[in-house]
Amino acid sequence: MWFRRDLRLADNAALAAAAADGREVVPLFVVDPAFDRAGAARMAYMAAALDSLDESMQRALVYRHGDPVEVVGRFAAEVDAAAVYVAKDFGPYGRRRDAAVAERLRADGRSLVGVGSPYAVDPGTVLKGDGTPYAVFTPFSKMWRSTGWAAPSAAPQVTWHGAPTVPCDGPTTRPQLPFTLPPIGESAGLERWRRFRDGALDDYDDQRNLPGVDGTSRLSADLRWGIVHPRQLLAELDDSKSHTVFGSELGWREFYADVLFHRPNTSWENLNPKMETMPVDTDARARDRFAAWCAGVTGYPIVDAGMRELAETGWMHNRVRMIVASFLVKDLHLPWQWGARWFMQHLIDGDLASNNHGWQWTAGTGTDAAPYFRIFNPTAQSERFDPQGDYIRTWVRELASVASAVIHQPGLLRPDGYPAPIVDHAVERDEALARYKVVTATTR
Repeated sequence: MWFRRDLRLADNAALAAAAADGREVVPLFVVDPAFDRAGAARMAYMAAALDSLDESMQRALVYRHGDPVEVVGRFAAEVDAAAVYVAKDFGPYGRRRDAAVAERLRADGRSLVGVGSPYAVDPGTVLKGDGTPYAVFTPFSKMWRSTGWAAPSAAPQVTWHGAPTVPCDGPTTRPQLPFTLPPIGESAGLERWRRFRDGALDDYDDQRNLPGVDGTSRLSADLRWGIVHPRQLLAELDDSKSHTVFGSELGWREFYADVLFHRPNTSWENLNPKMETMPVDTDARARDRFAAWCAGVTGYPIVDAGMRELAETGWMHNRVRMIVASFLVKDLHLPWQWGARWFMQHLIDGDLASNNHGWQWTAGTGTDAAPYFRIFNPTAQSERFDPQGDYIRTWVRELASVASAVIHQPGLLRPDGYPAPIVDHAVERDEALARYKVVTATTR
């Protein structure tokens, strides 16, 4: 069993298939050189998840380092495995890697067996009547729900044939982070779900957009690493409004995976090719503004709070992700790819499909049905979703004593040490719309 984004034992279809008929299972994790592109936050989260998984199988997990094409083939021969079981990977890199591994195994008379995936419904499954994929979320979501998914299953009985008594060399030395990670592992992830299910879930529709309230599940990293499976969550939802909205948020994750499956080039390219003509800034001033955005010193409190939350926790509230993304693209006029890469480097839940297509939705280059004209006013968003400024005070400590009435836009009342706004939103909104006219003029 080659573990990748399925770091759990329960409801793991590939593991159950590998262990069928009482067969011994050799658990393998390959430390791929491609991981070098991941940020320290993701690597640290992965290392902790692997350690928890290893403990749950009595330290049987075998680590190998190197190109999976060579490593998996060599290791399968070493343990004389007729088959290597995996959860199917639908990402661009994963599909290429698995095809190459399968070819290598076939050459040795062995097979790569893909069973299940990190999704309730495999990407590429939900199609229109004419066999083409959906480009908009709402009709996709309706078909996705009607397709249905298997009920979650318990952890299978497994006879591990695993690591030697000499300790295996783990993924890497766990990266040192400027913050403490939450409890990580299958038990911790399921406990996180139970607390949310029995607490904030019933108010999810009302509170999910309020960053100053603990109203979300905080399960995004658990889902990204397969510590929990979406089926396990969907199985416990009812038909109430808040439960339905939470299920739709899981659907967005599956929608973006489906979009990327059909259009793998859109991991870093615009889904809407017409937006290639949109003028963006990349000069020295643009890089200075990007640096201010990264550091959380733009002078817009809600933007700065989000960027500092990311730096100090490896996570950011979803509403705030949209606000800071809109600010980067439509107030600073920078390429969405700059922000997407920064997020992927610093998020513990960095997922290529969800992250980059979420950025494209906000940038107006992706699946949004009303694309470029949605320009978030950061001050208005702050006043609406953090009315008392609780979220801002948590992360922008210079503003901790500023009154709620002015905390969203301190103006001349801003304390020493907090910067003035680096741009005027009203001016930059007009500039963004003027730039969009270039796109409409060139695509008539």
